[in-house]
Amino acid sequence: MSGAPQQVNVADLDLAQLAEVRKQLDEEITHLTSSFQQLKAAQAKFKACIENVRELKGGQSKPVLVPLTNSLYVPGKITDAESVIVDVGTGYYVKKTLPQAAVHYEAKITYLNTNISALEEAIGKKQENMGYLVNVMQAKVQEVGAKA
Repeated sequence: MSGAPQQVNVADLDLAQLAEVRKQLDEEITHLTSSFQQLKAAQAKFKACIENVRELKGGQSKPVLVPLTNSLYVPGKITDAESVIVDVGTGYYVKKTLPQAAVHYEAKITYLNTNISALEEAIGKKQENMGYLVNVMQAKVQEVGAKA
């Protein structure tokens, strides 16, 4: 047996098999759409980080609210407005200058944009396949109705 998936002409399948393929395609589209939304949310988060870095470029000490929990904040003051601590993933944090932090987040956004584009393309192909499948199913239903 080879590891490559076999291609099957959907017109050769019966209605029950077509319904199963449709269900599988629908699940794939749902999963891809969920992934797309998560990537868009991450992209928005990184864009907000860039905006926050730009706001710090003033250089003077500013009062801020420091989150202790999701709903508990304490007043604080920024004493070093020239550098920030950046979460680089998997629990690691790196001290970076403001320009370095902005470049870091812009690189993250660029990486996400390529993944979002690839996902959009995959979703489009799956939706095209779904449309074709629905047309085949409708033709089969009409064919069965004409025989009855």
